Formats: sequence, C-alpha cells, structure tokens
Amino acid sequence: MRKVVWICSVLLVGLAIGGYVFFKGERKVPVRYRTAPLERGTVVSAVSATGTINPVVSVQVGSQVSGMILSLHADFNSIVKAGDVVARIDPLPFKARRDQAAANLEITKASAVKARTALAQEKREWDRLKALLGQNFVSQNEVDVAATEYQGAQAQLEVAEAQVKQAAATLNSADLDLKYTVIRSPVNGIVIARNVEVGQTVAASFATPNLFLIALDLTQMQVDTNVSESDIGGITEGKEATFTVDAYPGERFHGQVRQVRNAPISVQNVVTYNVVIGVDNKDLRLKPGMTANVSIVVARKDNVLAAPNAAIRFTPPRAERGEGRPVGGGGDAGTSARPAGGGKGRGQAEKKLWRVGATGDPEAVPIQTGISDGTVTELTDGELKEGDQVIIGIETPRGGKRPDSLPPGFGSGQQRRPGGGRDRGL
Repeated sequence: MRKVVWICSVLLVGLAIGGYVFFKGERKVPVRYRTAPLERGTVVSAVSATGTINPVVSVQVGSQVSGMILSLHADFNSIVKAGDVVARIDPLPFKARRDQAAANLEITKASAVKARTALAQEKREWDRLKALLGQNFVSQNEVDVAATEYQGAQAQLEVAEAQVKQAAATLNSADLDLKYTVIRSPVNGIVIARNVEVGQTVAASFATPNLFLIALDLTQMQVDTNVSESDIGGITEGKEATFTVDAYPGERFHGQVRQVRNAPISVQNVVTYNVVIGVDNKDLRLKPGMTANVSIVVARKDNVLAAPNAAIRFTPPRAERGEGRPVGGGGDAGTSARPAGGGKGRGQAEKKLWRVGATGDPEAVPIQTGISDGTVTELTDGELKEGDQVIIGIETPRGGKRPDSLPPGFGSGQQRRPGGGRDRGL
C-alpha cells in the first residue's frame, strides 16, 4: 500500500511539472519564410511625369485695331495658307479717318505753296531795297527790316513743309489701320482655336486680342512635362521616352527628349523643370491638349543580376536574427522601397539581402545595388549568384495569424495589453 501511494505521488508530481512546462513554459514556433530566386534580365530605370500634348509651333492671330467683326473666313480645323483672309473688321470708321487725313494733307500742301510764294516775294523786296541802299534812296533800317521779313518767310516755309510731312505720316497711319481691318494668316497651318464671333467687338487699346490660334504642323507634336528637381539630373537630350493617353488605353506612344529647359518652375516651394519630348504624329491621332502620362528612360542595363525590391526592403524580426540590434547595413523597417541612387542610376549603395541559413534562421549577405525599375533592383556586387533564393517575407497562415501566435494562455512571449488584449507583434 505504501508503495502504491509513493508511485501515485511521483505520477502526480510528474504531471504537475509537465503541466507547468506545457502551459507556462516558452514555446518557439518555427518561422516560415517566403523566398524568391535571383534572376538575370533587363532593368530599365525611368522617371514618371504628367504632361500635355501641344503643337511644336502655334501662332496666335490677333487684331491691331479695334472694331466690330464684320465677317469670318476661317473656322475650327480650317486649313489656311500664309496671306489668306481669316476675318474682317468693319472698315467704315477707318475709311472716314483715312479720308480726313488725306484732306489734311492737301490743306498742308496748299499752305506750303502759299509759304513758298510769300518767301519769293520777301526775297524780291529785300533785293530791291539793297539796290536802292547803294543809291542812298532808302535807309539802312528799311533794308534790315526787309531782311528780317525774308528770314521769317523762310522759317514759315519750313514749318509748312514739316506740316506736310506730318499730314502725310497721319495719312499713312490711317491707310495702315484700314489695311489691318483685313486679318490674314501669317503662316501655313490649321486653325485649332477660334475665339470670336461675327458682330463681336474687339478692343486693341491695351492688349492685342487673340482671334485665332493656328498650328503650323500637327504631324509633329511635343509633350510638355514638368519633372521634379530630384529626378532632373538623369534626364538629357536624346533620352528615350514613352507615354500613354486616355484616348487610346493600353497603347504606348514613343518619343525622344528634345529639350530640358533651364528655367525653374516653382509652385508652393516645389521646383520642377520643363522637359520637352518630340513626338511623330503622322496619323494625326494625337490631339492638342491631351494629357500624357510620360515615362522617360534614364538608364537601361541588359543581362544583369536583379533582386526583387521586396527582398531589399525585408528585415527579419530581432528575435529571429539572434541579436538585439539590426545586423550591419541590412534592411531596416523604415527602408524605402527604392534603393539608394533613387532608382535613377545616380550611384550605388551598400545593403544586405537575407537568405535562409543552414539552421533555418535568416542570414545576411552584403550587396551593392544599382538602378531599379520599381519592381527589381540591379545587384552590382556581392557573393550572390543567379538562382539563389532570398527572403522576401514571412508566410502567414490562412487564418491570418502569424506563425508565432499561440492560443491564449500558451507561451511566455505574449504580453497582456491594457484592456485584456494580447500583443502578437513580432
């Protein structure tokens, strides 16, 4: 009987110890990692921007005189040639001014003739008095008065001749204003905008009113984009560019960087630069004013070893690293999705990838990164090779719980939060 009691006591103590260990002891659930292989391929680094499609050359046709639009001879999409009449302004007020200027010119010409006649008469008087002065028939004072009157007649003739020139200039100005009532196209092209209607009054007193907008050639277009100052460094003339427009979904158009303008554009302290992309539009499918989503190729490398960006962003939990701090220059929880260099080919950066070691724990491998296309990043140096598996994340069970999450009451790694909840973070 005593032996039975002793055996039962031992069993009860064993069960108590086992229960304590089971319910209170630490349990480490193995972590499963998702991996992806390193592959060779083409990496294209590009800058994205939004722009507007515009004609390469567009001319605004305005009016140099004010008046009422009498008639229009061009409309939207009209093909015009240089010198063609596109509009007329009511010429009657300008004809009246021209006639008035012509009459003033005739009056001033008549005044000039009269002044020339008076000068001739004063010349004869002066010559006669000078001859009589030698015979002592007149006094010197009379001769001096005649000379003064002669000089005054000369000045009067000069004034009259100047008035003739002034009246002639006024007539020429009136003729020009009358000529400007007929508005002609300055270039060969197509009308893409008409801003007036028949009967509308245009005023050219302070600024030239724009009546038409004529595109010189719609078969050659350009995309005007604004690129941020952080991306402008890798863009130069001749770079390849592609873009899409909403009118043709899924279709990509190709162009080339024609100009990188040095004039900065600052909007709310954000500095951008205008990049002009030339586009061939022989089929006239692209229309002025369309919005283009542009991708400018900054760098392209073929047959390079590339790693998924998810692998570069990945950082294992500290408990899985076996250390209380991050290892070396490996990824950090706040690491950007784009590797150093901005994915724009502006240099290399040291980082670390993680792979599953022989013990099943993550192992850091130093690397150097190059350009990125937003999905994969070029590896320029390191001991990794094509086909090596790198960690891109941690597998999560279908139930949505993490592998190290245990039922309530199990494991010592859980911490009770205020309110009775449990912290299941890694």
